[in-house]
Amino acid sequence: ADDSFSSVSVDDETGGYLAARHLLDTGRRRILFAGGPLDMRQVEDRLGGARRAIAEVPGAVLDTLPSAASTVDAGRLAGDQVAALAASERPDAIFCANDLVALGVLQGLLTNGIRVPQDVALIGFDDIDFAAAAAVPLSSVRQPSNLMGETAMRLLLESADDPGRAPEHIVFQPELVARASTA
Repeated sequence: ADDSFSSVSVDDETGGYLAARHLLDTGRRRILFAGGPLDMRQVEDRLGGARRAIAEVPGAVLDTLPSAASTVDAGRLAGDQVAALAASERPDAIFCANDLVALGVLQGLLTNGIRVPQDVALIGFDDIDFAAAAAVPLSSVRQPSNLMGETAMRLLLESADDPGRAPEHIVFQPELVARASTA
């Protein structure tokens, strides 16, 4: 990242930790991280946070099912792949790189007769509007989008007023929003 400009971001590593920790707290131990690309900074950080949470719980495992994009279609494909596994091989929870992937995974699982959250718990990231309205309301990690937007605008206006002003780097903390998909 270029530090000569101000920036506004969310702590994706903490968000990933919160998501995986929530799954672990609901008793899940075989967690799959779905979505990608894994070399994208946000995705990498979310996965890193999940790994940190998994490391705290003996016997918990984290697998990854990377995709080229974090889209509904990529999620649908991942859901179909998970559903095709024997029950003994299947993860008991899926943490998706974002909510679009999670909505696709949800479709794939439900279409194949896999129950959410009874068979597989599911959590996304971003808490988009569709998350709460999904067939099974989706647990997610919320970013303070409005606040981030307002802050970015303020920083932009301040630097326009005073071009010599030192850049600021503001990082917001995400919060867990638990819904029926992990209950």
